[in-house]
Parts: sequence; C-alpha cells; structure tokens
Amino acid sequence: MKTLLPGSLLARAFLLIVVLIVASLSASVVILRHAQQEPQAQQMSQLVASVVNLTRAAVLSAAPEWRGALLAELADAEGLRVHLADAGDVLAALPDQPPELALMVKKVRLKLGEETRFAGSRNGIDALWVSFYIGQDEFWVALPRERIEHPVSEVLLVWGGVLLLLALSGAYFIARQVAYPLRRLAQAAKQVGRGEQPHPLPEQGVQEVMAVSAAFNQMSADLASNERERALVLAGISHDLRTPLARVRLAAEMTDDESLRDGLIADVEQMDAVIRQFLDYARLDESEAFVLTDMQALVREVTERFMSSANSIKLELQAVPAFTVRPLLLKRALANLLDNAVKYGGGEVTVQLYNEAGKAVLAVIDQGGGIPDAQHDSVKRPFIRLEAARSDVTGSGLGLAIVERSARLHHGEFKLGEREGGGLVAKLILP
Repeated sequence: MKTLLPGSLLARAFLLIVVLIVASLSASVVILRHAQQEPQAQQMSQLVASVVNLTRAAVLSAAPEWRGALLAELADAEGLRVHLADAGDVLAALPDQPPELALMVKKVRLKLGEETRFAGSRNGIDALWVSFYIGQDEFWVALPRERIEHPVSEVLLVWGGVLLLLALSGAYFIARQVAYPLRRLAQAAKQVGRGEQPHPLPEQGVQEVMAVSAAFNQMSADLASNERERALVLAGISHDLRTPLARVRLAAEMTDDESLRDGLIADVEQMDAVIRQFLDYARLDESEAFVLTDMQALVREVTERFMSSANSIKLELQAVPAFTVRPLLLKRALANLLDNAVKYGGGEVTVQLYNEAGKAVLAVIDQGGGIPDAQHDSVKRPFIRLEAARSDVTGSGLGLAIVERSARLHHGEFKLGEREGGGLVAKLILP
C-alpha cells in the first residue's frame, strides 16, 4: 500500500515533530484567544457604554445654542461623531469576526437597552456606530475602530516567527541525531554484506547509539577475523596437500601399469584443480590494485586456454572502453565460468562482452541443463554443489563463489539466468 509519507527516517521524524509543533502552537493560540475573548468583550462593552452615556449626558446638559460647538469639539478632540438618525441612513451590519465583537454587542445591549442598534458603516463612513435615544430622537455615535479593535502586534509576530524558526531548527537537529547514525549503520551493513571491511562507526552520541555502534563494530571485526582465519586455514591445508600430491604423481609416473598410472594421474590432476580453487578462494585479493584494462584482450587471453577443451567456444566481443578492474581476480572469475560451461554446457559455449548503461557485461552462455531459478542464490555460496545435471561431486563447490566474490570486490553484480531453448546465462556486470 502506497503512502504519502517520505521514505527516509530523517524526513519522517522531522515532519512528525513539525506537525506536533504547529499543532501545539495552533492549540495555544486558540486557547489564548478563547481565554482573552471574555475579558476583551467586557472591556469593549464598558468602553462603548461609557462613551454613549457620557455623550448622551453631554448633549443633554449643553444648552441648545452650544450643542453644535460641543459636537464639533467631541469630533476634534475625541474622534467621536454624533449625528441625528435619519430614515434614509444607509447602514452596513457589523462583521462576524472577531467573535469578541458579537459578545460585546450582547453586553452593551444589556447595559444600554435592547433598542440599541449597531452598524459597521453609516452612509459610507466606516466606524463602530452605536445608537442611543434622547427622548424620542435617535442619535448615532461613531467610535473609531482602533479604540475597540486590538490588532496583533508586529513585534509579537516577529518574535513568534523567530521562535517558530528556532523550534523547527531544533526539530531538525533532534531528527538528525536519530537518523544520521542509523544511515551510517545501514551503509556499513551494506559493506559487510558485500564482503568488505567498513571503517569503524564513531561511538559517540546518546547511550543507545553508542551501544549499537559498539556492537556493530565488534560484530564487523569478528566477521573479518573469522574470514581471515578461515582463509588462512584453507590456504594452509591446500598448500600442505601440494607436496604429498606431487609425490603421488611422481610415484604414478614411475609405475609400469599404464591403466593404473593414467588413473592416478587423472585423480591427482583433479585433486590439484580442487586445491587450486581452494587457494584462489582463500586469496582475498583485496590487495590487488585496480588497473585500466583492455577488456577484449583479457577475455581473449582467458578463453584461449579453453579452446582445446570445448567443442566450440564462440566469441562475441563488442568494442568497449578500457575499464579499471583487478585483472588477476577477474581472470580467475572468467576462468571459473568457462570451466563450468565447458564441463556441463553440453555444446557450444558463447562468451559475450558488451557495454550496457556504462557498465561492462561479461556473459558466458552454455546449452546445458541450466540451474533452477530457486537455486540461483544458493549456488553462489561457498561449498554448495548441486546434485542435478550440473552437479560435480568431485568439485569443491567454490567456482561460482569465486565469481560472486570477484563481483563484490569490483562493486558489481553476478547474475544467473536461463537461456532461451535451454542452458545457463552467467553475467558478470562491472561498473
């Protein structure tokens, strides 16, 4: 099931923390506004009621001949406009927002009477217009909006933005503290999976990260040590067997029984081939330097040794640029592929070399019984021998393991596939 969430832990953790921060700030603003709503409405209602009552009292107490001067003085000094209501007045209702305004209207009507009217605009003049009565006459008094409205302070907005940026920066730092060590661990684990020895992870940070890094470093060191010890033991045993095999062959050469001599020599040669594979596998070949190599020349050099062994080896070599490879390691890998194809191919063997998406592809194709798809991965492991048509009960089970190791040490891939019409396609893909 597809998800809209980002794939990386850093992005997901950062997004989650950002959502929590924004949700918390939004909830805080809503709670603050709700808490301030009642006090602000009460304050505005008291102000409006006081202005209306004082204005009514001033108009009532002033002599008729001085009312005009009084109203002019209120407009100039206090910004209050007082006008006699007219049936032709064009009124606009108060806006619905902010909510404090509607609450203020209710409170003012409780103080001044239900007949009190409100308007947001009168005859095109925007203000808070409130009506009151003197006898039978209705008057309108206009209060400037800024006296009752409380816009958000620019300073508050600036500091709010600064705090939000600081919170987001902290969120990114926290998410990175979690995600970055895991990313390094994943990269190191991939190196171990390719058979490489990664650099030790830094054992720093929080206790849990330090513990995981230390455990991984110990595991990586133990695996490398076990691999070196296994290779050393394997190489030592294989080397020690060479001397008695040489004596057996010498004794076989001196025997008069021709059939016995041929059988012993064939057995010695077979055992020598197995030992040679053990030695090839025991060599880690990590110390061999990368060299810019002519791939066509390398393929021709290896295939020449098998021309007499196979019924037919067909070369299909395309022009590819020189690649930087470990030549000896690559030659051993190609030789193992050709050896398997010649022994079990059952017909013509085709060797292909071509360039695909900037990668050199070495393909060895035979016409044998093939390998079941379910066993493609298992045959690449050391000492695995199939008991089907391609099995070799006298082999070491290291041929394809050597090819797999060569691919890993070249940061490439080793793939097995089925040939159309029967047979196996073995591809060594090198970047």
